[in-house]
Amino acid sequence: MMRGSVTSGTLRRSGGRGLDGSGAGQTGPLPQNGPVTDPVNDSASDDSPHCPGSGEAPDPADMREQYRTTELSPADLAPEPVAQFARWFKEAAEDPAIHEPNAMVVSTATPDGRPSSRTVLLKHYDGAGFVFFTNYESRKGRELAANPYASLLFPWHPAARQVVVTGRAERVGREETVAYFRTRPHGSRLGAWASPQSSVLASREDLLARYDDLAARYPEDAQVPVPPHWGGFRVVPETVEFWQGHENRLHDRLRYVRETGGSWRVERLAP
Repeated sequence: MMRGSVTSGTLRRSGGRGLDGSGAGQTGPLPQNGPVTDPVNDSASDDSPHCPGSGEAPDPADMREQYRTTELSPADLAPEPVAQFARWFKEAAEDPAIHEPNAMVVSTATPDGRPSSRTVLLKHYDGAGFVFFTNYESRKGRELAANPYASLLFPWHPAARQVVVTGRAERVGREETVAYFRTRPHGSRLGAWASPQSSVLASREDLLARYDDLAARYPEDAQVPVPPHWGGFRVVPETVEFWQGHENRLHDRLRYVRETGGSWRVERLAP
């Protein structure tokens, strides 16, 4: 799918889990896709400055990686963005270094432009859009009711890839919500009732007491009703950007833009 050549050579990788799940100090050929520590700036020295009061915490200004990946060109892309997303999502799901490839950062905003973000799990995608489920009375639910535009970010860091979706969010049909709710584990179904999401709690004990009360009312073999305030949102994409990291911060950014009539054009963005 992707064209180009991989820079040859051997570099020392940074500490922490690498692309293969190994620890620090590993050597070997550069991976085809993913971040590799810059050998010049791969770690801070013992006398490097730290943030005031941070103790042994590293200075984020000294933390950087060089990405060695193949070129992503418009010719490599599928004709429309959901098909291209399916390609990358499959590869992300098969990569053991990527935990929860369906995790995405959902950003919403109030009508006056005050943003908020949180990590949510993608539960379905197709040509119509990207679906997640939530409490409609949560902060994101209230913000989407007042300002229905959202951004989704899939941060597949080990592969040096990101996908960014922007578009309009709309509630899914009740039948779709019920069908998905029935697939959730029993405890998650109870949790949807127990948690007044985004509301202030007096204590964790209060939350657990609510859950225990529900567990007593609905044991494992009982059918838990779908909360009326809980359901899905589908983000109908207007733009979908595919980001591929490269060395020297010369990343590939190819963005699909929906045209009038429903067709898509692809444009390259400066990194």
